Amino acid sequence: MIKRKRLGQHFLTSNVIAKSISLEANITKNDIVFEIGTGLGILTPLLCENAKKVISIDADRELYEKAKSRFSRISNLSLEFGDGFKQNSVFSIFVSNLPYSKSKDAIEWLANTPFSHGVIMVQKEFAEKLLAKSSKNRRSVSIIANSAFEIEKILDVGKQNFSPPPKIDSVVLKIIKKKSLEKDLIHVINKMFSYRRKTLQNIFKQFGKETVIEKRLDDLSGDEIVELAKEILKR
Repeated sequence: MIKRKRLGQHFLTSNVIAKSISLEANITKNDIVFEIGTGLGILTPLLCENAKKVISIDADRELYEKAKSRFSRISNLSLEFGDGFKQNSVFSIFVSNLPYSKSKDAIEWLANTPFSHGVIMVQKEFAEKLLAKSSKNRRSVSIIANSAFEIEKILDVGKQNFSPPPKIDSVVLKIIKKKSLEKDLIHVINKMFSYRRKTLQNIFKQFGKETVIEKRLDDLSGDEIVELAKEILKR
C-alpha cells in the first residue's frame, strides 16, 4: 500500500460510491467499458453487470494477479497488466479512479481518444481546475478538457472513503466527448500557457509567428484560445 500511495494511487473502499459510479456510467449491453486501475476490484464486477465487455487494466503486477484469481468466472471481463494510457483498446465508456499523479496526462489522452462518455474520480483540486469559470484559475488542462468534453460534477467523495486515505477529498465527474483534439494541438495549448503572462504577440513569437492581437490569454475564452492554437499550427 505504501508503494502505491507514493505513486499517487488510493483505493476506493466505499461500495455505495462504487455503485453510484457504475450507475452514472449508463452502461448498456452494446458498450465496451475501459477501466484504468483495477485496484482492489471494488468497481470492476459492477461494470461487468450490464456491459458487453469490460477491459480492466492495472500497472501493478500483484493487483493484476489477485484480480485474475478473484474474477476468473466473469466471462465478459478482460483483465490486462500494463499502462492503460499506452493501450490502443477500442471502447465506448471510460471509467477510472485516476491516479493523482496521472490526472493531467489522462485528460490529454482522453481528449485525443475516441469514446462516448466516461465517469472519472479526480482530486478535488484538479476538478476545480477543470471546472474553473474564472480565466485567472484556468490552466491549459482546463482549456483542453472543456474543448473536448462536456463536464458535469456528480458527487464529492471524502478522503475517508479511500485506503490509504489521501490528503485531500475527491470528486466524481461525468465527461461526455464532444470532439477529439490532435496531439499537436494539445502540445501548442500547453506551450501557450507556459507563456501566459506574456501578450499574445509575444506568445506567437515563441512559435516564430506573428499576430496583431494585443490581448493576453486571460482575456480570451477557451474557444478563442483553441482557435489561436489552431492558427499557430496552420502557419
